[in-house]
Amino acid sequence: MLDTDTAASLPPATPLQAPLAQALEVAGLAGNLLAIKPMPDTGLAHAHLWLERDSGEDWVARLPKQSQMGLAVDDNLAYQAACFTRASRSGHTPALKAVLPPSAALPRGGLLVSAIRGRPSRLPEDLPAIAEALASLHAQPLPPAEKRAPLLAPIDPWAAMLAELHEQAAYLDQAKIAPEVRQALHDDLLALVQWASEAPPPRPTLISFDAHPGNFLVQDGGRAMLVDLEKCRYSLPGFDLAHATLYTSTTWDPRSHAALSLAEVRAFHRAWAASMAERDARFDADDLLQCRRAMWLWSVTWCAKWQVERCRARDAAAAGADWSSELSDPALIRHVADRVHHYLSAPVIARVRDEWRALADDSGLA
Repeated sequence: MLDTDTAASLPPATPLQAPLAQALEVAGLAGNLLAIKPMPDTGLAHAHLWLERDSGEDWVARLPKQSQMGLAVDDNLAYQAACFTRASRSGHTPALKAVLPPSAALPRGGLLVSAIRGRPSRLPEDLPAIAEALASLHAQPLPPAEKRAPLLAPIDPWAAMLAELHEQAAYLDQAKIAPEVRQALHDDLLALVQWASEAPPPRPTLISFDAHPGNFLVQDGGRAMLVDLEKCRYSLPGFDLAHATLYTSTTWDPRSHAALSLAEVRAFHRAWAASMAERDARFDADDLLQCRRAMWLWSVTWCAKWQVERCRARDAAAAGADWSSELSDPALIRHVADRVHHYLSAPVIARVRDEWRALADDSGLA
């Protein structure tokens, strides 16, 4: 997953190069390795290193810093391996190549996936390509219930989402936010709970649950590739559509930063709907609208959670979730702190709520 715009400015040697080389040797995967090149630290969950191989097919090593889903080390690797294996059938994600088990060198192990060369997504011009990539993912055949593990596959996706929202909303009382912001978020969460109590029967699909534009690279031919897969599940596709176009998503990554208009959001949904129709898949417009509110609430309550959890010391046991700022480059932490402060500010909260009401008043997102 190489951003070719920044490839020339990769950071100097990282402490992870030697442990990774050792793990590759033990796994018998170092035979055709030419170089291990560190990649910029752009995420809170993984370090990435580019593996240059003499076969011409380069790989990327994804080395977990933590499990965002709070999984034990082995479970985290198995979960991510399933994410890449299943999502790659869409043709819009990297393919899984190998799993490196936990070891003294790499306490959390790692995944090796096919390297993707491309540029960061540009909005709004790449929205049709992103819509096609997500439709390809969402249209994958739904496996029988007994074969969906280890991925999350709640019987009631709305109940599962609301449980996550309530867990994260508990941090609002500790976060540094204005009282009117706290009240607005509680009001919107209550409204969502009331709507979900009478929601239509869900139509779950395979989703990314992390489809913000910064997680896409666009290849020379225009194909959008979703390169960060850690939280896939069988749930509602509207969560992905929201994550791709919400203000809190499109302004997260400086490489793909953009504030979309209502017309651009609607055009994105129309492109996705047309692609789904070609695959004989159906959707509910009101469900998509409520998914948008839910995904926004998930994002801002996560911001509150991170604001609180970032101050904790790094977990010496290297197990489960760990949002400590000690795990990432200080520049990345400053960027995340800036975004979190921005998204929890009263003007931005009002902006996103006003946008949602405008979409609701105009017959939703269909």
